[in-house]
Order: sequence, then structure tokens, then C-alpha cells
Amino acid sequence: MQELRGRDLLSICDLSPDEVQAVVETALRLKNGESASVLAGKTLALLFEKPSLRTRVSFEVAMRQLGGDCLYLSPPEVGLGGRETPADVARVLGRYVDVIAARTFKHETVEELARYADVPVINALSDGEHPCQALADLLTIREKKGRWQGISLAFVGDGNNVARSLMLGAAMLGMDFRIASPRDYGVEPDVITKAGVLAAARGGSVASLESPREAVRGADVVYTDVWASMGQEHEAVQRLEAFAGYQVDGALMAEAAPDAIFMHDLPAHRGEEVAAEVIDGPQSVVFEQAENRLHAQKALLALILAEGLG
Repeated sequence: MQELRGRDLLSICDLSPDEVQAVVETALRLKNGESASVLAGKTLALLFEKPSLRTRVSFEVAMRQLGGDCLYLSPPEVGLGGRETPADVARVLGRYVDVIAARTFKHETVEELARYADVPVINALSDGEHPCQALADLLTIREKKGRWQGISLAFVGDGNNVARSLMLGAAMLGMDFRIASPRDYGVEPDVITKAGVLAAARGGSVASLESPREAVRGADVVYTDVWASMGQEHEAVQRLEAFAGYQVDGALMAEAAPDAIFMHDLPAHRGEEVAAEVIDGPQSVVFEQAENRLHAQKALLALILAEGLG
């Protein structure tokens, strides 16, 4: 395994399968009480174009629990891409801080920040991918199911940034990933092809379907996300119509394995993509999943910034 120290994380595929496992193993050790005040004197800049609950709090707490400091930069303060170009922001921040976590509308913005910053850049969400969420999800599945290989994951809904990162991450670890989306709302063919190659190398599989029931049948994990992500509010009515029949309700969960878990990256819209009986029911692990954002990001920050951890 290559050392992660000093590296960017823009896509889950910036990590090898062994490195994904190393992040999860480190997260488990930190979560289970291993002390690691390894980032004393280090500072993280949170550079956000979008508001956030889980991303901001989990990164801030993670950095402070590791002994470092964190600086939050709100959209009005920086004016990323308006008041200042991403390239100029990156070149300035790289002289002040040790790592940047950016939450942006466009994936190209994160790429530009990484191109010009002299410090590591972490994609804390873009329209292309959400690798930090995928790491937390894979940690949660490992905790709940004890393994990845042979585990089937059904994603019901929009082929968005979360779906892309999770599909690629699950494929790298040998899981069987099935996604059900309405026509014209699925994951792009090139991403599916890439994930299929990764899965085949580890004994897993990837399938893109239209039928939620076909995707969920026998699944160990059922996952959904909002139908209209931030920045897509103008499509909300159109998407409500397109995703009719894609709600994860009790009847759909009954198609999964009896011990299946339900996952959602939050925020959730009860009565739209998920029924309250599911997200608030006994199979739901969504709040443990949310907690794992903290532990996965602690591991990631420690491995990127500290020496000799892993």
C-alpha cells in the first residue's frame, strides 16, 4: 500500500482497494478508543460553497480530536469563483494551512483547487463525487456485516455523487452493487463500466436496473438518497414525477434479506425517497452511519497529515 501522506482525495478511486481498507481499519481503531493526538500544530481549512451539518461538524470535531485546529470559511467570506478564482484561493490557503477540505457545486472547482494548492485537498462533496461519505458508508457496512465481499448493496434512486462514489468504493471491495434509477437518472455508463471492471477484479459485480424490487431482492444493504440534491431545486417537481414508485417503504424493504440494514446519507425527506417507518425503524442505521463520518474522516486526516500512522 502506498503511503497516503500528502495526497489529495478528489475521488474514491484516488485510493486503491488496500488503501480504502486501511482508512476503514484506522477508523475502527480510532473509534474503539485508540488515542491519536497526531495533528498538533496542523490546521484544516473548510472551504464551503454549500451549507452543511454533518460535513462541517464531523471535520471540525475530527481535526480537534486529533490535536489540530480547524478554520471554517463560509461562501460569503471567500466568494469562490466570484470574488476570487479557485486557483488564487488555493495558492493563498496553501501558505496558511496544512490541508483543505472543499465542499463545492462543481467537481472542476475541487480539481482546480488541488491543481494549485501546495497542500492536500479533500473533496468534501462536489457534483461529481462524495468520497468521504463513501468511506463512512463502507465503515458502517463493515461494522454491521463484518465483511464486504459477498455483501449485496441495493441503491434505490438518483445516480448522483453519493451513488457514484459508493458504487466505485463497493466495487473495489468486492461487493455486489445494484442500482435502480428511472430512465435518464442513472449513473453514467462510463462510471458503471469502470465500477464493473473494479468489481470483477475482486469477485464482485455491478448492475444498473430500473426496477427497485429487482435491485432490492435479497439485498443485505438498502440505500437511498434525496431525489433532488442541492442545486437541483428547480427540478424538484419534475423529479418527484420521475421517481414515483422509487420510495423505500416497508413493502420494498420486505424484498431484501431479513437482516438487511437501511442506509441514507441524510438529510432525508420522509414521505419522498423513504417512508418514516423505514428510516425510523429497527433496520435503519442512518445515525450510526452519520456518526461514522467523524471516524472515517479522522482516519483520513491522520493518514494524510501524520507520519507513521496506519
